[in-house]
Amino acid sequence: MGMGSDMYRQQILDHYKNPRNYGELEDPTYTHVGENPMCGDEITVDVALEDGTIERVAFRGDGCAISQAAASMLSERLQGASVEELQEMDRDDVIEMLGVEISPMRVKCAVLAEKVAQDGYEIYEGEKDVGRTTTE
Repeated sequence: MGMGSDMYRQQILDHYKNPRNYGELEDPTYTHVGENPMCGDEITVDVALEDGTIERVAFRGDGCAISQAAASMLSERLQGASVEELQEMDRDDVIEMLGVEISPMRVKCAVLAEKVAQDGYEIYEGEKDVGRTTTE
């Protein structure tokens, strides 16, 4: 934990207090909800697709700073990305995006939005059938 981690903590707090793309989209291609029951995080993600590209992302919900900051950062990261890029994302990408060491307990908070966005796409494509995503 050097000087760098303070900067990242500031970034997480900033995204938590001033979330980007918070709210909902007018007519999303898909909407999906998920929760991390351990921590009480809940997130709903709206995604608008255009020819295999993610045009817009919005999210709403509440929970701990890590889950909300990760959702906010992810909403920025995904705009303009391809659905393949979304599907290839994993926990390491999320942790790298957050920029801080995260305890194993907190990883479930961090990856919630990513998992919700991915599951939502798979449900939309007919590859998966779950009512809501949970990270446990």
